[in-house]
Amino acid sequence: LKQVFNKDKTFRPKRKFEPGTQRFELHKRAQASLNSGVDLKAAVQLPSGEDQNDWVAVHVVDFFNRINLIYGTICEFCTERTCPVMSGGPKYEYRWQDDLKYKKPTALPAPQYMNLLMDWIEVQINNEDIFPTSVGKCEEVLK
Repeated sequence: LKQVFNKDKTFRPKRKFEPGTQRFELHKRAQASLNSGVDLKAAVQLPSGEDQNDWVAVHVVDFFNRINLIYGTICEFCTERTCPVMSGGPKYEYRWQDDLKYKKPTALPAPQYMNLLMDWIEVQINNEDIFPTSVGKCEEVLK
């Protein structure tokens, strides 16, 4: 378990929503519905009167946090030696391209691919132009 919370590994702390903000309230509503055993289709429906972009942003961040936790629990078992290829089974191999360091799709060991992926996602989530944190800012970004 100590490995899961090592900041030098892939695990990243959860991105938090500021208490008292609209996003925080949406997050609480999403958590309550997901933990109540209700129908998932109903749980992800846009609440009446809420902005769709804010609702999607809350779920994207929650999904990232959950995947990050799951990966943190298994990353010690997937090393460059045991997972030399990032694959989705025998038929699919994922290659990394970011147009910065990796200008062409590049085969990487799974842990390296996952670290790059999680870093990239974190940058996107923290980009105010993509995921604004201010109430009403989503509408401005879309204009």
